Amino acid sequence: MAQETPATIKISGAEAIIHCLLAEGVDLLYGYPGGAIMPVYDELYKFQDQLTHVLTRHEQGATHSAQGYARATGRVGVAMATSGPGATNLVTGLADAQIDSTPMVCITGQVPRHLLGSDAFQETDIIGISTPVTKWNHQITKAAEIPEVMAKAFYIAKSGRPGPVLVDITKNAQFEEFEFSYTPCKRVRSYNPTPKPDMKAIEAAAELINNAKKPYIVWGQGIILGKAEEQLKALVEKAGIPAAWTILGASALATDHPLNVGMVGMHGNYGPNILTNECDVLVAIGMRFDDRVTGSLDTYAKQAKVIHFEIDPAEVNKNVKADIAVLGDSKHTLELLLPLIDENKHEAWHQVFKEKYQIEFDAVIEKDIHPTKEGLTMGEVIEEINLASKNNAVIVTDVGQHQMIACRYAKFSESKSNITSGGLGTMGFALPAAIGAKMGMMEREVVAIIGDGGYQMTIQELGVIFQHQVPVKIVVLNNDHLGMVRQWQELFFDRRYASTVMVNPDFVKIAEGYHIEAKRVSERKDLKTAVETMMASDKPYFLEVKVEKEDNVFPMIPSGASVSDIRLK
Repeated sequence: MAQETPATIKISGAEAIIHCLLAEGVDLLYGYPGGAIMPVYDELYKFQDQLTHVLTRHEQGATHSAQGYARATGRVGVAMATSGPGATNLVTGLADAQIDSTPMVCITGQVPRHLLGSDAFQETDIIGISTPVTKWNHQITKAAEIPEVMAKAFYIAKSGRPGPVLVDITKNAQFEEFEFSYTPCKRVRSYNPTPKPDMKAIEAAAELINNAKKPYIVWGQGIILGKAEEQLKALVEKAGIPAAWTILGASALATDHPLNVGMVGMHGNYGPNILTNECDVLVAIGMRFDDRVTGSLDTYAKQAKVIHFEIDPAEVNKNVKADIAVLGDSKHTLELLLPLIDENKHEAWHQVFKEKYQIEFDAVIEKDIHPTKEGLTMGEVIEEINLASKNNAVIVTDVGQHQMIACRYAKFSESKSNITSGGLGTMGFALPAAIGAKMGMMEREVVAIIGDGGYQMTIQELGVIFQHQVPVKIVVLNNDHLGMVRQWQELFFDRRYASTVMVNPDFVKIAEGYHIEAKRVSERKDLKTAVETMMASDKPYFLEVKVEKEDNVFPMIPSGASVSDIRLK
């Protein structure tokens, strides 16, 4: 909850930053101190009972932790770093948050105003560097600017289509004193974060849906960001429309809901992909037609009328031309649509999805989750986690084969349960993001699913788990390869495995070095007990599972191919 601040008090710019954070209801932030941000850290020391700072082991870890916190809670994540390399180490996390619409405010220190542009020690133009990967950024050079800029930063980060904001503060502004007062921002001139819905467009959309013989919904993260889960459920149930999801939209509708037909995209389900090119009305809600979803745009849903529900006008007609565009917040626009929708079942159309699922089950799914071969598969590990968690864990994935397998087979009963790096595909995301997710939602079980490659990119964040005793569960699916790159090399580069073999350390010993309970499993007979032991623990736990080295993820749409060309082997 936001805290009241005195009407006017005379304080330093550094203390003002703390008061701004408290006024915005921030109680947890991630960061790494340094010279240019030291005045803020000095003030932070005085407010330890009100504001918890988590010392990450790398600034990139701070941004990913802030992202994990934001994605799990729906609140703004906060990260802080010093100037120069501290600031530039935030850039990957900023880019990840920008493309995945994650609300985050990053605060960086900067050299004093009189040294700007002089190539001073640890001076970097972080405003210029971060402009392409932030929703908004601003440099503060005078203490008096702090309240207005910070209020604007939080408003922009969380309003409309969320995103990351960076505020850079010169050291002189941190030391200067001024008369402080704080007013939360409620609007910014010329910034219209949530377009007003057009009822004519909604009525036209309803008419198309009601008259459709083969309607099909694909939803994305806009449902979760817009808190429209109940409205989505009501729509699919009333209209009887099969509905599929992008990886960032996963968990908005329970996995076992009979109208949830699975995942679209490069490694999505067979039916949801191939039937995109057979539906007559495609209803896209809160998704941006990413290339990993559409495959070749020349052949994507050309037979269908496309209805696009979207909060960001820039996404409409960017990749796929919409016959009807409905702008606005997804919860509001779906609430306006629902009374206009006729009840329907579309039983014959659903039967087609069931038939396609059976084809995929026989060719792929059964072999992934109930293998007969000796080596362990990633799919059966995910299935054991489903069973042990009763389908109620928050699953945080890195990037690679394990990510696609986890997204395909993890089962969810609650929203905000699938946290992954979608648009940027950031290896190293999962471990710090899982820390942030768990610290934001201590009442929920959080399991990080990571490959052996991505794990080593941010493995140092085990120090945060140890220092703060964050009871996150870490599962490394170790195939001793950069698995996804290796799969492409096998399929498209004549098995030339260039630089994809990993010579890995003893991950169990490393975890134990951080005083984290750890176990390694390499045989099927030990897997179930190992997963159950991990899930039963109330402390941090690390589990390494040695899986098949040359397993591939199928189905697969080759890069640039049509969704109709999806391969089952």
